[in-house]
Amino acid sequence: MKNSLISFAVFFGIAVVVHLIYIGVIIPQAEQATVAAIQSGQSVSRSLWVILQDGEQEVCFILMFYGMYLLGLGMFRLWSDNYLFDVDLLEEADAENHSLSEILKDLSDLDEKIKSTPLVQTLSASLRRYLITNNVQNASDAVTTSVDALAVRIEAGNSMIRYLIWAIPSIGFIGTVRGIGVALAKADEALAGDIVGMTGALGVAFNSTLVALFISIILMFLLHALQKMQDELLVKTQTYCEKTLLERISKTS
Repeated sequence: MKNSLISFAVFFGIAVVVHLIYIGVIIPQAEQATVAAIQSGQSVSRSLWVILQDGEQEVCFILMFYGMYLLGLGMFRLWSDNYLFDVDLLEEADAENHSLSEILKDLSDLDEKIKSTPLVQTLSASLRRYLITNNVQNASDAVTTSVDALAVRIEAGNSMIRYLIWAIPSIGFIGTVRGIGVALAKADEALAGDIVGMTGALGVAFNSTLVALFISIILMFLLHALQKMQDELLVKTQTYCEKTLLERISKTS
């Protein structure tokens, strides 16, 4: 619930900031360029302000920055937990007076933030399975099951980002349909010799698609970077548990 409220607050903040930039900078600059073109009897130039001025582009930028927030948050969490792979969490297992059950208790007593990491959860699950069954193979199966469950959870966590990457080009296409519709409505004016309205409407159509596709390319690149880090997390978790836990208990069993 807390994470959902934070996520909503971030989305709302991004929407407000982007809208303020639009009404304070982008739209006035685009209107100025449009007025100058009309006064000179020329078509509106394809300046950056004109390309970005419409509502569809504004929505695309809001979704882009929100998607970047989700991607950055995921990357930061993976990066901040990466140090655990350099720590031997079962180091005390080598001590003769420290049993595996006591180590499991030590893992459960760790700070909540550390205890909730995928590595510690996988390690605890496999260690708990071994203590119950006293079988190395069952512990190994627990590692595999936990890693598979982690992969599913990661994929589910990326669903909102995938939706945003799908939604942005769709919004651009809505702008395209709207622009073409307005252009067709002004066809009579174009036949009479006034093509300014029609070219402006077609500009809306093409500009929204251009911006949406460009944004989706950026987000897709960042998503692939995040997925690479997530795949490395799965491999590291599997390797760590095999080296740190399974090798130890296989020698003692």
